[in-house]
Amino acid sequence: MDIEEFAEGNSFLHRLDPRVKVIVAVSFSIVVATAIRHSIALSAFFLPAVVIIAARLDLTKVGWRLLIVNGFILFLWFFLPFTYPGHTVFSLGPLKASQEGINQALLITLKSNAIILACIAFLATSPIPKLVHALNRLYVPDKLVHLFLFCYRYVHVIHLEYHKLDHALKIRCFRPKTNLHTYRTYAYLVGVLLLRSYDRSNKIYNAMLCRGFKEKYWVLDYLCLKRSDIVLGMIMCFYIMGLILFQWLHRIQ
Repeated sequence: MDIEEFAEGNSFLHRLDPRVKVIVAVSFSIVVATAIRHSIALSAFFLPAVVIIAARLDLTKVGWRLLIVNGFILFLWFFLPFTYPGHTVFSLGPLKASQEGINQALLITLKSNAIILACIAFLATSPIPKLVHALNRLYVPDKLVHLFLFCYRYVHVIHLEYHKLDHALKIRCFRPKTNLHTYRTYAYLVGVLLLRSYDRSNKIYNAMLCRGFKEKYWVLDYLCLKRSDIVLGMIMCFYIMGLILFQWLHRIQ
């Protein structure tokens, strides 16, 4: 899956300053993650949904992203309702599902989907180098910025190395099965991949030192905050503040 498939476009969202996107995405995620009411989690869908539709992103691709995430969340529905204490709703043999467990699983599902939609809307619509540039301008520590940039840069290289090793196994007539030989072979595969990655990282670091690298992230262009960026950022921040107020009113009731 292409991690930058939403970054191409000419909508207002694609033109929005990446610093504004990062601030809005992080603030939105924190507020939604700390929500304790289903009504707050549901109301959190409004902003990312409107932005995604207005930016004319491919809804099919967005749906596939959500489907992948919900594939992992589905496991919560197999365990949480039966392990969370509370009033029993139904039973499956010795297992008893509680109403509180179902409510918690539903709340986590709603919050997770809202946060994923926000990340697609605000982060996936910018190329990774621009997001790294924004993090640097937001005074994120240089080591974290470098780590993020190099992970993006070389994850494709590691993926190619994996394909080379996988093809080598297939040439040698390896067929994965449920047995000890298969587990041992995959363990060797992971070990060789880690060793090759470590060796390549040393070569890259030495090449950077030869080119005068002094642990500083340099950029060739500068981000310019426009009036439209400020206005859109303030509108989105007001929406997030409304979520905070909504949550605070629920807590004092």
